[in-house]
Amino acid sequence: MARAATQHPRPTPLSRVLDGNEAQERVTPIDVFKLARKKWTAGERLDIGRLALELGIGRATVFRWVGTRENLYGEIISAGFTRYLERASADATGSGLDRMFDGIERLLRALVASTPLRRFVTEDTEFALRVLTSKHSPVQYRCVAAFRAAIDEQVAAGTMEPALPPEELAYILTRIVESFLYRDVITGGEPDIDAALKAIQILCIARPEALSSRRGRRASL
Repeated sequence: MARAATQHPRPTPLSRVLDGNEAQERVTPIDVFKLARKKWTAGERLDIGRLALELGIGRATVFRWVGTRENLYGEIISAGFTRYLERASADATGSGLDRMFDGIERLLRALVASTPLRRFVTEDTEFALRVLTSKHSPVQYRCVAAFRAAIDEQVAAGTMEPALPPEELAYILTRIVESFLYRDVITGGEPDIDAALKAIQILCIARPEALSSRRGRRASL
């Protein structure tokens, strides 16, 4: 006589995996991020419903985890930005402001050479610019934070005395980068890294007394 099938007395996620009833552990937000990043890198448009279907979870769960489709794109791109930044900072040469400028140049050239990023910007320009340049986007937030950290480091080392408050300067530098990096879809010109670097250098080298003297001359007119 065949034995009746029995069930685990106290099933747990581990027991279900060991018994072959679950192929993997429960899906997490990181799984959504990794799958979305893989699709974005391959040039696929992100579809929340398709992501949910492939991971075997509900659309509502994905939306609860990532916020919006726009925010998911932002998280993927800003994570890539962070990786490029870390690599550029590690490879930068020189010291003081020269090292900071070299790191910024390496970062910008890496972003210009990024195939997924350029494809994203050219294929859906309006949406891409909203993701990349909106104040609500994690991309701009992390870019401003990176510039602020670099400025604070130079100030602490005594190699920089910015003419503007660090937070304001970091925001302005970010807007300069956005303007020249995505120039092809904003004005029709080619991305101009050299012009962006020149503007960044001028602002970072400017000293408070130069701004004060200029204000004094205006007041005397």
